Amino acid sequence: MAETTSKSRNDKSINKTIAAACVCFVAGMVGMSYAAVPLYELFCRVTGYGGTTQRAEVAPNTIIDHEITVRFDANVASGLNWDFEPVEKKMTLKVGETEQGFYRITNLDGITTAGTASFNVSPPAAGAYFNKLECFCFTEQAVKGGESIDMPVIFFIDPAYLEDRDVKDVTTITLSYTYFPTDLDEEELARLDTGTSGEQLQ
Repeated sequence: MAETTSKSRNDKSINKTIAAACVCFVAGMVGMSYAAVPLYELFCRVTGYGGTTQRAEVAPNTIIDHEITVRFDANVASGLNWDFEPVEKKMTLKVGETEQGFYRITNLDGITTAGTASFNVSPPAAGAYFNKLECFCFTEQAVKGGESIDMPVIFFIDPAYLEDRDVKDVTTITLSYTYFPTDLDEEELARLDTGTSGEQLQ
């Protein structure tokens, strides 16, 4: 009888241990799923994987006599009544040379609305060498009804581009932005409703 009782206690103890392990496993998986997105974003920013461009503080000292054409693409997600387009469709620059392009937003609504832009570069492998000194991406931007504003992007192609055999023969790079609606309350809209472009570097 005592042996049976002892065995029953051992079984309960084992069951509790297994249950606790399962709970920890599920909690860990949930935590990893939440962490996956920011970790992936960090990975893309560091490596340029998936067409993510790089951030730079200063332009390179070396300009190489090798020309690259940069095409500018613009898109607006549903729910945001904006006309969004590049002021100049494309430009040609030398590797290491700093250039500035503009995108123009026109709010077709009669009220102030806000949006946030994401971006990517194609071909994706070129993202590691496409460096931005100034950009409006990931900056919440409010635009008054009927208003048009120009958004600058200052960039260069890293000279290391020509040392990468996967992209060195690519002569055209496309920089694409997509604006998504940002749901803001009246106080937040008033704060962003400046009529000027976002200047936060991303």
